[in-house]
Amino acid sequence: MTSFSKKLEEIIRVDHAGEMGAKVIYDGQMAALKLKKDDETLQLVKHMKEQEDVHFDYFNSEIKRQKIRPTVMQPIWKIGGFALGFFTALASKKAAMTCTTAVEEVIDEHYQEQVAALSKEEEFLDENQRKAVGELKEKIEKFRAEELEHRDIAYENKAAELSCFMPLSAFIKGATKFAIAVSKRV
Repeated sequence: MTSFSKKLEEIIRVDHAGEMGAKVIYDGQMAALKLKKDDETLQLVKHMKEQEDVHFDYFNSEIKRQKIRPTVMQPIWKIGGFALGFFTALASKKAAMTCTTAVEEVIDEHYQEQVAALSKEEEFLDENQRKAVGELKEKIEKFRAEELEHRDIAYENKAAELSCFMPLSAFIKGATKFAIAVSKRV
């Protein structure tokens, strides 16, 4: 397997894990919001979750089509993501929105790095590989735009007004970066 093939596998594996993580964070938030009977916030989260479902479905399809092994950490990420979503939404709407801003800011950087890495390699690829990489980059850019929309929705809903915004955001960003690093490898 070439180093470029390994890089593509890594990108698809980690993005599959990340989109699964986003789905379960929103599942956790929706469960807590239903308990709290916060229908307004529930509708915001449902919108974001629907987009994450599309993102996940794409990478899940690619995992299967290209026969790429998903991260072995998937069960842990599912439990951790659900718990993160549930407890932030249970705490408050602002805490749930802080979770969204933190995750989406890390994903924005992550997706930008992936597009840059793919662009660097394109000139060395054959026509079929260039086409496949071009399609992957388009999907990543589309998904990145939607992730930024989620971040903006969260800021519009006063995430930054949470009294512990900075430490909670830093914790979630650190956990997200850790999950990305681990999912790339295993």
